[in-house]
Amino acid sequence: MEIDARPYRSVLYIPASKERALDKARSLPVDAIIFDLEDAVSIDAKDDARQTLAAALAEGGYGNRARIVRINGLETPWGADDVAALGGADVDAVLLPKAGAAADVQALAEMLPRNVPIWAMIETPQGVLNAAEIAAHPRLAGFVAGTNDLAKELNCRHRPDRLPLQAALQTMLLAARAHDVVAVDGVYNQFKDEEGLRAECAQGRDLGFDGKTLIHPAQVEIANAAFSPSQDEVDLAHRQIAAFEDAQKTGQGVAVVDGQIVENLHVDTARRILAMASSVASL
Repeated sequence: MEIDARPYRSVLYIPASKERALDKARSLPVDAIIFDLEDAVSIDAKDDARQTLAAALAEGGYGNRARIVRINGLETPWGADDVAALGGADVDAVLLPKAGAAADVQALAEMLPRNVPIWAMIETPQGVLNAAEIAAHPRLAGFVAGTNDLAKELNCRHRPDRLPLQAALQTMLLAARAHDVVAVDGVYNQFKDEEGLRAECAQGRDLGFDGKTLIHPAQVEIANAAFSPSQDEVDLAHRQIAAFEDAQKTGQGVAVVDGQIVENLHVDTARRILAMASSVASL
């Protein structure tokens, strides 16, 4: 079993128009950066932002951080120019906002070099309902939950438990897991509320998200901790693998660890935990 253990615990939005923020991001302990040409850039700054971002990407210095560029929607006056401005920029993915169907991904795919993966923002009812077909597109490599836009579109209330969004989040996760793409949770808006962020990160991790999108560097440490395997999880994974291998040597198909059955599926999960822990430790 091949395990993709590249971490996406912390995925920080950086306005593409802000040179200081682009520079600071080079030293932040984030797993990925979304260089934002869309919501974070005013209409009259779109052209300058493209040039500023192109210069920052050409300069490099972002290390192992995944570099993802969020363009404006292709239906807007700026989307095509965003794609053209990327040119031969060395990026890890291009993020399409408000993806509503696989056709939207295909339209972007036809404008990009074949080696550039596409990520999709799932932030509309149509995007949620079509999440499976979007995830199935061969160029699609990641989902980002756009929870603010989705809440607006659903006309639902903001609650700490995010109950009104659960159906949408789980639908998105089901599609992502069915087609083996990364799934990153939406932002937490109260960036000074550490306890609230910690609780929402824990919920996202429990649901199965790979990490969380962030709006402020102060949120990075909490997200990294929440989406990293704990020492208890690592220890249990080692014991499960060892017990299962011992059981196999005696012709048994299952083992018992801490009073619980360990089958092959549990071993797969254990190996994924160890691969993630190793990847995180190497950062």
